[in-house]
Amino acid sequence: MTDFLNVAASLTARRWVGPSPENDRLAEAMAQQTGLPLPLCHTLTRRGVAPEEADAFLAPTLKDLLPDPATLLDMDKATARFIAATKNGERIAIFADYDVDGGTSAALLVTWLRDMGRTCTLYVPDRIDEGYGPNDEAMARLARDHDLIVCVDCGTLSHGPIAAAKGADVIVLDHHLGGETLPDCVAVVNPNRQDESGDLAHLCAAAVVFLMLVNVTRQLRDAGEKSPNLMRALDLVALATVADVAPLIGVNRALVRQGLRVMADRDRIGLRALADVARMDTAPTSHSLGFMLGPRINAGGRIGAADLGARLLSTDNEAEAQAISERLDALNSERREIENNVRAEAIIQAEERGTDAPLVWAAGDGWHPGVVGIVASRLKESTNRPAVVIGFDEHGIGKGSGRSVTGVDLGASIQKLAAEGLLVKGGGHKMAAGLTVERDKLDAAMARLSELLEKQGAGSGGPRDLKLDALLMPGAATVELIEKLEAAGPYGASAPAPRFAFPDCQIHFARRVGESHLKVTISDGLGPRLDAICFGAFDGPLGPALEGHGGKRFHLAGRLEINTWGGRRSAQLRLDDAAEA
Repeated sequence: MTDFLNVAASLTARRWVGPSPENDRLAEAMAQQTGLPLPLCHTLTRRGVAPEEADAFLAPTLKDLLPDPATLLDMDKATARFIAATKNGERIAIFADYDVDGGTSAALLVTWLRDMGRTCTLYVPDRIDEGYGPNDEAMARLARDHDLIVCVDCGTLSHGPIAAAKGADVIVLDHHLGGETLPDCVAVVNPNRQDESGDLAHLCAAAVVFLMLVNVTRQLRDAGEKSPNLMRALDLVALATVADVAPLIGVNRALVRQGLRVMADRDRIGLRALADVARMDTAPTSHSLGFMLGPRINAGGRIGAADLGARLLSTDNEAEAQAISERLDALNSERREIENNVRAEAIIQAEERGTDAPLVWAAGDGWHPGVVGIVASRLKESTNRPAVVIGFDEHGIGKGSGRSVTGVDLGASIQKLAAEGLLVKGGGHKMAAGLTVERDKLDAAMARLSELLEKQGAGSGGPRDLKLDALLMPGAATVELIEKLEAAGPYGASAPAPRFAFPDCQIHFARRVGESHLKVTISDGLGPRLDAICFGAFDGPLGPALEGHGGKRFHLAGRLEINTWGGRRSAQLRLDDAAEA
């Protein structure tokens, strides 16, 4: 494969890989057939979209893409039991995971029940004291005071705790990988059960909860009864889908697209307050969900009170929303500081072991279990390898979290390790997983995990490859083009935003911004100039090289975005890499 623009080693030591000749031909053909801009056609063909499918892909609708909820196993059982509990005024408890997916899933049910004139109990386990998912003591306690317990974003592997809920019925609405057997309860609705088809395996838990509520609504409507407007709940589903790194394919694209529109109306009190605290001054995007709102909601479960996120997302009280938002913002700042300390130590460990193996991992005493998942994500991003980070307590028990790369099922491998006795417990889904391990089994467990991941192809991809969609000249990067490119989104997991190469550019202006960022203005010398921003440029070689360019010309690579400032919208390049021309 020829290096794109002959860049074998950029300023960040990456090889540039461009579109294949076949993709170039397909994009040219699509542009001729559809009249769409060529850069957009490159993006569409990379996603496997045919010319006759382009219009439908650019305007996905829930009407066309939403699956029939009843196709999921146990869905009708769960729906019937939930309706009965609602109609009969039974005591309902919601047991939710402590992350964004769990919080949004709980909020969907809490607000739906409230709109129906019903109340429920919200229970979110403490990450450190109780760990992930249902536990015997909590479930038994809830069962004493409730008729129905609904476990959201957890429960599929919780045979013992569900058995401990004596006297109460249990429904599980989840998406984590299922085992060979299911817990004994009313229903386990989970697209990742082993006896499911797998067609909806990409759904997050909030989407599964949404589908149950769709099923509930249909049955109530058929009986001539009214129920809340579920379209207004799509802001929560979109937030969960993006924050849980669910692949933005199929119905997920439509859920997020519609959810972003709902969120832009700022009707949900909790999200409005959080957006203001996070200083979100533009319409929400998948990026703002994943990097501004999601981390703040997660901060409660990571290092604060576990139920803060779910309470914020379901509150109808302005004062409470403001107070929780400010608390989550403060916790997120504290989380960043803790994360930075753990990350610095983890990077040293990982580099000493080598980052070209199928698995990158690190473990340390006292590392906060609330940040190990974020640090694992950072290691995964920097090495293009699955990564696991583990923090050990004073008893020699390590709680860890892992993140995977596309095409490598980490959850299944972690679950296999647990079945083999190398882990105390473990599970998750393809892209993320959690585990508990004893110190004396750590090395054996990581060696076995590396072996399992290697069989799936982990470690075969070049960690330094930068994939580019096409060439683009600075003058062609207009607001109009970016708006058309956004129609192919939303972008995120399994749907990366298009990245373009700008060849042989002159740097007209370069200025350091803050501690480590860089603003530059570029052109090809023929057309209009283009502003660019490079975040963290001075944390690596990009900042010094571009700031002190000395008149040299560069090939530049990055993603396009619309910058809104003072009411004016302009095109901007978010710079990822550069190489001397």
